[in-house]
Amino acid sequence: MLLPSLLLLTWLPTSLARHDPPLWGGPHSHGTQRCYLAEELPLGQPPPHLLARAAKWDQALPVALVSSLEAAGHRRQHEGRPAETQCPVLRPEEVLEADTHQRSISPWRYRVDTDEDRYPQKLAFAECLCRGCIDARTGRETAALNSVRLRQSLLVLRRRPCSRAGTGAPTPGAFAFHAEFIRVPVGCTCVLPRTAR
Repeated sequence: MLLPSLLLLTWLPTSLARHDPPLWGGPHSHGTQRCYLAEELPLGQPPPHLLARAAKWDQALPVALVSSLEAAGHRRQHEGRPAETQCPVLRPEEVLEADTHQRSISPWRYRVDTDEDRYPQKLAFAECLCRGCIDARTGRETAALNSVRLRQSLLVLRRRPCSRAGTGAPTPGAFAFHAEFIRVPVGCTCVLPRTAR
């Protein structure tokens, strides 16, 4: 899963830069980025020509996990189970078949981060369950190590207000799209503390 994500990160910026008109040009552009009204775009989607020329976002881990996380959240609500938010006691016999984030000595959970001005609007963000790390011998948290989040760069499209009249004042309901990289937490790992305890 990591290789397709890395290929996405290297191919997408050059793909967007190679094709005309990428984020700029077209009607109502006034020499800068193209400005769209909400009714010109499918609900919650950027312009089709940007999607067609971009790599498939759903191959990136933070996007691919969203649907399964939402389904698991609905099941938990239906069963009345709360989401795991505390540092667990690791019992090897109970987690042998579990996913990596549950077997790790720096376990984490995922939450769905929603931003209506970003595409993809929903991304899976990792959150560490422990401040320290789990001692493999005792199965309990130790402060000898720290849990920290691992981050991956992901190219997203950011929606911003724009002016269709070229006056500088934003047109109500009009948006332009800008490509930007964000740092998405994708997991947790153990590190030595910066200061001695």
